[in-house]
Amino acid sequence: MLDVLANRTYRHLFLAQVIALIGTGLATVALGLLAYDLAGANAGAVLGTALAIKMIAYVGVAPVAAAFAERLPRRAMLVCLDLVRAGVALLLPFVTEIWQVYLLIFVLQSAAAGFTPAFQATIPDILTDEKDYTKALSLSRLAYDLENLVSPILAAALLTVISFHLLFAGTVVGFLVSAALVVSVALPSPKPSAPRGIYERTTKGFRLYLATPRLRGLLALNLAIAAASAMVIVNTVVIVQAGFGLGQTATALALAAFGAGSMLAALLLPRVLEALPDRTVMLSGASLLIVGLFLGTFVSQYALMLPLWFGLGMGYAIAQTPAGRLLRRSAHPEDRPALFAAQFALSHGCWLMTYPIAGWLGARAGIPITFFALAGVATIAALLALTLWPRHDPKEIEHFHPGLIGDDPHLAGAVPVGGSYRHRHAFVIDSHHPEWPR
Repeated sequence: MLDVLANRTYRHLFLAQVIALIGTGLATVALGLLAYDLAGANAGAVLGTALAIKMIAYVGVAPVAAAFAERLPRRAMLVCLDLVRAGVALLLPFVTEIWQVYLLIFVLQSAAAGFTPAFQATIPDILTDEKDYTKALSLSRLAYDLENLVSPILAAALLTVISFHLLFAGTVVGFLVSAALVVSVALPSPKPSAPRGIYERTTKGFRLYLATPRLRGLLALNLAIAAASAMVIVNTVVIVQAGFGLGQTATALALAAFGAGSMLAALLLPRVLEALPDRTVMLSGASLLIVGLFLGTFVSQYALMLPLWFGLGMGYAIAQTPAGRLLRRSAHPEDRPALFAAQFALSHGCWLMTYPIAGWLGARAGIPITFFALAGVATIAALLALTLWPRHDPKEIEHFHPGLIGDDPHLAGAVPVGGSYRHRHAFVIDSHHPEWPR
């Protein structure tokens, strides 16, 4: 898997991602301490509101940022957004009011909503071989999981010698180093498509996404993934500390078990995806999540929770990691930023729905019922994915062009059939192909 790092451009971008993630992890710990410093016992409400603001920024800003990304040099855009994030992190230690936290979090996450899809859309332009790109997706999944493990440990170590306010300095350094690594390489900026209005450019990613059957299936899988991960993220601390009467260390260990399962799956996926279709692999991951959620209704001991969380982590990575392969297959290079932004917004929209279910239902109806309810959501979502994503999903599709004239360059090599033209090629939704062939 690591041989893909021999590509200098990808290696620098991967390091930029890892360093920025560690900086973000430090900021997450520091933000919790800052919320407690400002709000005391109401810190949970502050953090809950901050999380909602984060998701709203992700859902609302990503498509707009993608519309402007078509007109901006890729490297300049990524560097500017890193600098914006560094500037916000620099201001956070100086806030004195809760509303200031909310405002800065919105700006910070809006910058992330522009950065992440543009960054993700750049990787397939650099690693054009599908095997290399699959390895990059697994490395990216490992980076996210390692950040979840390393950042809290690093923050705890730093807090023994510095104030939590100085953790934000680590975030600033992370974003500045990330920007420097992006500057150090030349990035391909796909040739923009024909000029369009801002509304059409903003919605283009969603239109491409929803017109592609495999991506409609991916949207349903996003909901299954969000149902399981929301249960883990929101209720781990409740189950461990309120349910089992254990401490913070046991909570951290449970989350580490989830991360370890995800990391193991990410390590295995490149070889698995060489042997099995994406659809089979991702639906298997969703099935693992469903089984895990149903089993959660019966878990009454911490010792049983750890292997369950490990299994949920595996299902999470198996269902989610190959998504980039589907997006890469489903658009021309110039349309990928819009499509990745649509996936970013829609997947986080699923979390925006499942987070409140996991939290409110857990508090009012109890953990077993919440497990059962989210298992039901995941089951319905997986069945939708099974229906929406055709089993036969070839890269090249034979189709007809009744509306084009014979000298159109797109029809080179096409066979006249009556008043139409027939040919076969890798099919994606674009101006020549506004609908999927039936």
